[in-house]
Amino acid sequence: MKLTGAQALLECLKREGVDTIFGYPGGYVIPLYDCLYDFPAIKHILVRHEQGAAHAADGYARATGKVGVCLATSGPGATNLITGIATAYMDSIPMVAITGQAKTTALGKDAFQEADTTGITMPITKHNFLIKKVADLPEIVAKAFHIARTGRPGPVLIDVPQDILNGHLDYKPVEKVEIPSYKPNTEGHPMQIRKAARAIASAKRPVLYIGGGVISSGASREVVELSERTHILVTTTLMGKGAIPESHPHSLGMLGMHGTAYANYAVAHADLLIAVGARFDDRVTGKLDAFAQKAKVIHIDIDPTEVGKTVHVDIPIVGDCKSVLTDLLKKVEPKVASEWNEQIMKWKNEYPLCYKKSTDGLNPQYIIEQINKVTDCGAIIATGVGQHQMWSSQYINCTFPRQFISSGGLGTMGFGLPAGIGAKLGCPDKDVFVIEGDGSIQMNIQELMTAVAYGIPVKIVILNNKYLGMVRQWQELFWKRRYSATNIEAQPDFVKLAEAYGAVGMRIEREDQVEEALKKAMEINNLPVVMDFHILREENVYPMIPAGQSVEDMMGHK
Repeated sequence: MKLTGAQALLECLKREGVDTIFGYPGGYVIPLYDCLYDFPAIKHILVRHEQGAAHAADGYARATGKVGVCLATSGPGATNLITGIATAYMDSIPMVAITGQAKTTALGKDAFQEADTTGITMPITKHNFLIKKVADLPEIVAKAFHIARTGRPGPVLIDVPQDILNGHLDYKPVEKVEIPSYKPNTEGHPMQIRKAARAIASAKRPVLYIGGGVISSGASREVVELSERTHILVTTTLMGKGAIPESHPHSLGMLGMHGTAYANYAVAHADLLIAVGARFDDRVTGKLDAFAQKAKVIHIDIDPTEVGKTVHVDIPIVGDCKSVLTDLLKKVEPKVASEWNEQIMKWKNEYPLCYKKSTDGLNPQYIIEQINKVTDCGAIIATGVGQHQMWSSQYINCTFPRQFISSGGLGTMGFGLPAGIGAKLGCPDKDVFVIEGDGSIQMNIQELMTAVAYGIPVKIVILNNKYLGMVRQWQELFWKRRYSATNIEAQPDFVKLAEAYGAVGMRIEREDQVEEALKKAMEINNLPVVMDFHILREENVYPMIPAGQSVEDMMGHK
């Protein structure tokens, strides 16, 4: 079948199961957009900034488990994707970014809107490709999707020169992808799995430490089964939220800098730490030589470079989380709840997540609790980055995997709104709430127009304290309240701004307005709703372990 490169590219995307792409046109990708005009199998969502396209594709991937796809032109179009690609890379999210490029004959000659996109993105992609021959296009696209979705997932970039899009080839679908140098190991070593089972059997104070790899591999059921069979309690990372229902009696919530006190105490006193699909990042470990000092460590991860990278591992198991846990469950004998469980529950009762109700303004924690209530803990939650993100991670009660969508490793402000749009398009039957701060929301506020244009009814909650709140909190606690460049009282009227975009806007300033506003937003199903909640200006996120410190230095946990 004789096709142009642009036609073949769309056929390849269709073959990979792509139904939605997020993009922004430009000169070098006009041939592709011309073909999209007559290609109903794929819906194109026109964002208002390329960074929004990358975050929307990311949110789509996190919510669905499928590969998200974004599209931009060359030069500034491609470089505007960089933050979104890096966000997906840090959190191991499967994504394919397609960028236009100058003609192959012009490469390296500083042509108009030429940029070395593959060179720029090499450190923040799992792999990238520059297509130099049109005949190579089908194989490269197939390889890109294979790499993005297998092993440890991640973003892959395909840079497509304009003459490749305009060129012609005899198109044949790629039936099988073979990459000799890329063979991710999915099966755990039987001997290591037996060692892990013996360690679990003999442990007196075990803790399960669950990361985003469990979500990626679809291993949530296995985690719950392992926990219930052995009565080992479970703490999760930010990326692991939802791997076990947080209403489950074995759930300890999140650990780390802003994790629950009882989860951090459990890890600090454990004699066995079973890490599954987690990478021991610094927001979890804090001071490394004080982290889980008393524990032997089992580390299950599909990426061999993560095992032993940060902490000493006693029993390394390289393999897919679901596969390894399935094999481990065949070896693990049932255990009963012990005095160790009672001790953790005692900590949970002594040091619960709590906040002091204020009569002077809205508590952000209360607003999030009301979101749980009006959604019956069933909505997908997408957040930006800042204090609102941490309050959400603490108080949103996740009940299923892929429910909590947030930028973890890169900590990208402005992620929430476009990611929420992508999540809603990927899961149209789910309510999607976007929880943002008044600083973070302005990073990608233009995507409100995208939501209006396509009638995407995301519910946007702005926790508005007129500060860049997380930086202000650090300035208060560690920099003698010298609030340098964090006061953002000069800000738009978010209600008027929402209305200017064609969305619904609400302003909420009292506690008795909160539930009513959320319920009203739930009833609107054809437009986005922006709810501007005026919260206490100097409310802090607690508990908090200062950066580089240990559980002994935890602040505000009583």
